[in-house]
Amino acid sequence: MALRLEQVSIRLGDWSLIQPLSLTVAPGETVTLMGGSGSGKSTLLSFIAGDLDPLFTAAGGVSLDGAALGGLPPEARHIGRLFQDDLLFPHLTVAENLLFGMPRGARAERLAKVDAALAEAELPGFGDRPPHTLSGGQRARVALMRALVAEPRAMLLDEPFNKLDAELRQAMRRFVFEHIAARRIPCLMVTHDDADVPPGGRVLRLKDGKVAHA
Repeated sequence: MALRLEQVSIRLGDWSLIQPLSLTVAPGETVTLMGGSGSGKSTLLSFIAGDLDPLFTAAGGVSLDGAALGGLPPEARHIGRLFQDDLLFPHLTVAENLLFGMPRGARAERLAKVDAALAEAELPGFGDRPPHTLSGGQRARVALMRALVAEPRAMLLDEPFNKLDAELRQAMRRFVFEHIAARRIPCLMVTHDDADVPPGGRVLRLKDGKVAHA
């Protein structure tokens, strides 16, 4: 299942933030988008996700596996997102956070998926704990698993490692990219840090509205 952008452009009034961009992200591939602050990286992710600020105007199309996403609300696009902050719900347990975005089904089946996700994140038995009792790395892993148990068809990463210390960043990069590749999910990542780029991954650099392949 590929993520495709077809001649996507974004404007803010008379300012051309992103000039027409076409891109295909293959299943399991993570493509990195880099650029200075205010260059439009996160705005592009918002357009793909379907929650672009109405102050902006956009043109062009986004599709997943050939199905156009234009006009669909964010919840109907089946796109997972990770941000700088883990955004776990503090009033819910770890298990309840995972259940929140999970597709409906039999309760026993959903709970089994929670246990499997926690085991995969090397956090077995953490389901009843509140998020504030977890370390930064543990919270980051739970945030990723919450996105993945929702069975996304694509992933968007917006500076997901920015608030982690250097040692933890390296471990989380490996954890995130391995899980995305294993599930064959196309992924577009925004970052300022060249070290975040997965080995052999494609890099696009955004400057003055234009995208260049690095």
